[in-house]
Amino acid sequence: MSPPNADTIAAIATAQGRGGIGVIRISGSGIAALASGILGKMPIARHATCGNFLDDYGDALDQGIALFFPAPHSYTGEDVLELHGHGSPVVLQMVLQRCLDLGARLAQPGEFTRRAFLNGKLDLAQAESVADLIDANTSEAARSAMRSLRGEFSGAIHELVDELINLRMLVEAMLDFPEDEVDAIDIERRNTLLNGIQSKLRHTLDIAKQGSLLREGAYVVIAGQPNVGKSSLLNRLSGEEVALVSEIPGTTRDVIRQAIQIRGVPLHILDTAGLRESRDAVETMGIARTHQTLQRADLILLLLDASRGMTAQDEAILAGLPAGIPRLLVFNKADLLTGNITPGMQGRDPIVYISAKTGEGLEDLRVTILKAVGWRDQESGAFMARERHLLALTLAQTHLFQAHAVLARAELFAEELRLAQRALNEITGEFTSDDLLGEIFSRFCIGK
Repeated sequence: MSPPNADTIAAIATAQGRGGIGVIRISGSGIAALASGILGKMPIARHATCGNFLDDYGDALDQGIALFFPAPHSYTGEDVLELHGHGSPVVLQMVLQRCLDLGARLAQPGEFTRRAFLNGKLDLAQAESVADLIDANTSEAARSAMRSLRGEFSGAIHELVDELINLRMLVEAMLDFPEDEVDAIDIERRNTLLNGIQSKLRHTLDIAKQGSLLREGAYVVIAGQPNVGKSSLLNRLSGEEVALVSEIPGTTRDVIRQAIQIRGVPLHILDTAGLRESRDAVETMGIARTHQTLQRADLILLLLDASRGMTAQDEAILAGLPAGIPRLLVFNKADLLTGNITPGMQGRDPIVYISAKTGEGLEDLRVTILKAVGWRDQESGAFMARERHLLALTLAQTHLFQAHAVLARAELFAEELRLAQRALNEITGEFTSDDLLGEIFSRFCIGK
């Protein structure tokens, strides 16, 4: 047999470290020659073949199972060979090196999935969901990524594109006739189609935002005066003693970060130095970092002492918070109050009463936090989405708004529809640039 071509790639597909099983994946047109060299024969397609993985002298490097998937019915759409051996890093490297000696080259990050995309096995949104599924930190995020991998997100985009194509066909046909010869029925149909597409796009964008939240999480900053219980609240939310709690004001000097999840939604909770005037140089540095952290927050929990109510210092802190960032007013030490306590609103800011000491009101706080960061329980479930997806959906929405504004000018209306379709096609990869592909797949692991 002739040696494999240069486009045959190989990589370890399992995680680094020791394990019971390790997998080496090979893809390309030179599988037959490589299999002959390392196995002594070509495995039967889609059958588990047990045997030795051989070195250049015919001695066994390892023993395991070989699986051969002929093109086009494989992950990449090419001939694929998988070698399932023992999960020793040393052994896996020896077997991989043998594959490279037989003419394969080391795969680049994400190259297997990139080939799957280029060979039509996955669209771009599905390909990205492979990495999202691997990186999922919560069960809800994993389910969301799996929905995207199955094609639910792509299906929603394709449905929108199909309806846009129908609308564009109608508009192009109307352009061929003078305005006074265009039937009222066609105008009504055009308007109905446009309104329907806009409604579906709003719904898709809403679900995509939920998926983006599952993927990226939200940054929740706890701020307030010293000694109102910020560190105690962080410990309560995280379920462990991650922050030092003391009655001495100014104990927290730097930002303390802790990742948690509420109902499967990942949140990054940040405990900050108490906000006050201070002559202590180190504490002043911590307060400066608090202000920097607040600027990057997705949600601010302004913690107050319920036994003192809203003080002048609290009002000053509230007035100095960054504009445009959602915030909750959380009154701690509710266990010191008497009588019934009910949540409320101060202006547009929700109010929640809790006790970080006893745990009172913590579940109400969790629910309110999720609502404040934009999470809503989806009956059909969210699908995973990335920032570029949200940008493309928002751009398409903008073009549809502009199309609605130029209904009377058919040529401009048609052009806005074309641009909206182009933005949507970028999500699934029907229209994209090589630079974008390189950026996406470079973030994958080597064996994927």
